[in-house]
Amino acid sequence: MDRLRISTDRDELDVDMIHRFLSEEAYWSRGIPRGTVERAIAGSLCFGGYLDGEGQVAFARVTTDGATFGYLADVFVLPAWRGRGYSKQLVAAVLAHPRLQGLRRLMLATSDAHGLYAQFGFRAPARPQTLMEILRPDIYQAQASHS
Repeated sequence: MDRLRISTDRDELDVDMIHRFLSEEAYWSRGIPRGTVERAIAGSLCFGGYLDGEGQVAFARVTTDGATFGYLADVFVLPAWRGRGYSKQLVAAVLAHPRLQGLRRLMLATSDAHGLYAQFGFRAPARPQTLMEILRPDIYQAQASHS
């Protein structure tokens, strides 16, 4: 297995690739506008995963106050590079980042990667009755139809 080089340098991010994946392939963000992806990147601690000679093949971001709370989002490895342990390397690098140490709560949402995240200590909420959300799963498609 090749080692994924992981960087938090925003200038290295392949925003075209990130937007293409999130808008066309990711089940959680189909149709997301590029401007929304750019704002999400600007407001997050971002992690790019790179392979020599291949460029960026993975991405994750954390929205955080850097003190008490973080939300892990948009974690992906491009399909051609899956099954090689890169998602584990990426999540391990995210969780080891100095800005994310000592947070009281780190959350994420997933429909299909529970096994990956469980390896790092993520669990279903201990008290789900205390959590609330406003969920708009089709917001990007609705915005596009009004444009």
